[in-house]
Amino acid sequence: MSQPESAGEKFERLVRITERLRADGGCPWDREQTYDTIKAYLLEEAYEVLDAIDRRDWLGLCEELGDLLLQPVFFAQMAAEEGKFSIADSLDAINNKLTRRHPHVFGQGDAKTAAEVKRRWDEIKAEEKLAKGDAQPQSILAVVPRTFPALIEAEKISARAGAVGFDWPDVAGAINKVREEAEELNKAREDQHAEAIEDELGDLFFSLVNVARMLRLDPEQSLRKANAKFRRRFAALEQAIAGEGGTLQERTLDQLEALWQDVKLRERSL
Repeated sequence: MSQPESAGEKFERLVRITERLRADGGCPWDREQTYDTIKAYLLEEAYEVLDAIDRRDWLGLCEELGDLLLQPVFFAQMAAEEGKFSIADSLDAINNKLTRRHPHVFGQGDAKTAAEVKRRWDEIKAEEKLAKGDAQPQSILAVVPRTFPALIEAEKISARAGAVGFDWPDVAGAINKVREEAEELNKAREDQHAEAIEDELGDLFFSLVNVARMLRLDPEQSLRKANAKFRRRFAALEQAIAGEGGTLQERTLDQLEALWQDVKLRERSL
């Protein structure tokens, strides 16, 4: 009886399938893809993984992780065709990085807390950049890619600023800043100054991200959960109105608000 394939053998099969799809006589669609056309799928698959996690859909997560895994293999295959690097080189890079940056596990280092591990990781990362001759960035924020989604970029740059002391002493200060920015937004709205409204709204978002960071919450995940909650409650609102007959458009705002509060109370009582 044949032995089941190992994870490594299955990964190798994925590499070979991707190689075949891109080869002469392969799939016309796959063959015409480029780095730029494929990168959107990388983000799409990553968000589908997040959605499966949020829904605790473990079978779905299993499938979505496979879809996500295809993306780096596909990118590496295009790079291999151009003689730049192969997926094996990418695997070497991450394997070496993980062992190098975890000396407390694979070497002689010592780190007993997650905070110590993070600090040592950042130190080793900086040492690696110097060893490669990378110029020191003009700003400590320069290492945060501007291509990050805005919430993630805000969290990263505020965390780096906070790491060197540019931060509130506690979360109360960050919450007070949110109140201050909300007041400034309202003032800009009263003045009907469009540019100032946008500017103050951005400041308010940034302040909220600071609060999330200081509470050790992921702002992206917090918003995703709020979105899911709104979807759930709005669907219940629609069902309630359908049960009574009529449509949302026929209800007044006060009626909709009363039904919304009823949906919230029923949800909390479950």
